[in-house]
Amino acid sequence: MLNKKIAILIFGLFAFLQIGTAQADTTTEQSDTLKTAQAFLWAAGSGDVEKLKGLMADDFVWHNEGDKTIPWIGDWKGQDTVLGKFFPLFGAGLKVTSWTTDYHFVNGNQAVFMGTMSAITNNSGAKTGVFSWAVRVETENGKVKSWNWFEDSFAVSKAYHGK
Repeated sequence: MLNKKIAILIFGLFAFLQIGTAQADTTTEQSDTLKTAQAFLWAAGSGDVEKLKGLMADDFVWHNEGDKTIPWIGDWKGQDTVLGKFFPLFGAGLKVTSWTTDYHFVNGNQAVFMGTMSAITNNSGAKTGVFSWAVRVETENGKVKSWNWFEDSFAVSKAYHGK
């Protein structure tokens, strides 16, 4: 009977240590994910191209949901495409006038940020008004693998087309 109790105790201790290790690994991964995603968010917002380059995975994809009649909406694959095509189109099309990051959460190698922003479209000079945005960021080995941007496409499209 004593051997059975000792075996149960050892098994329970082993299981506890395994759970503790798994939780520690998850917490570390989530902390690394958040650090990488926040650094990328800051670099994108401040226009720090060198920092962005250093944080982009080789197979990086920037995806913007929304009205496809707006030039910067869609999939942008790879550093050269994002930095050489997407950013110039976005910068030529939209001037951000306010920005908040209100929430974030992390699950494994993905982080989500949400907030509000407003802008003026350079195409028409119209204001978007304040609208909500969210971005889902996937990280891998300290790099951002994908950036999936969601915004009030209707507000942006309406302003872009001067309606």
